[in-house]
Amino acid sequence: MSAGEWLKAYAHCYETLTEESLDSVAALLAEDVRFSDPFSDVTGRDQVVAIFRHMYEAMENPAFEILGSAVGEPACYLKWRMTGRVKSAGRREIEIVGVSEVEFDGAGLVTRHIDHWDAASQVFGLFPVLGSLLRWLGRGFAPGK
Repeated sequence: MSAGEWLKAYAHCYETLTEESLDSVAALLAEDVRFSDPFSDVTGRDQVVAIFRHMYEAMENPAFEILGSAVGEPACYLKWRMTGRVKSAGRREIEIVGVSEVEFDGAGLVTRHIDHWDAASQVFGLFPVLGSLLRWLGRGFAPGK
């Protein structure tokens, strides 16, 4: 199989992911996979699966939609949208758009999955005091201010 085929299989796994199907993600990960996002930086298949288990504990109905993909060397990329309700924010709906940088080994297992997305505007903004502070700080960096 090619990197494009591996990426397509990985993307499909995300789009069909449920709490009960976490083993399907684990099967696509190398034992020493590195996963990083704005909240986590872990190494190891079990640690990555634990992050997804936590997602199901913290959210109602989390779902991923793949918006696009690109095959590169050494990394491939997935643009995605995650939606759901955050339990700790009064079950407020959330929509996060990001890009995953994914690398595969020769057997097609993911060795590196780095998520790039803006936690400040897409998550922290859900919390009234923190959101207000972040918007205030952001105005200081805007041109013409």
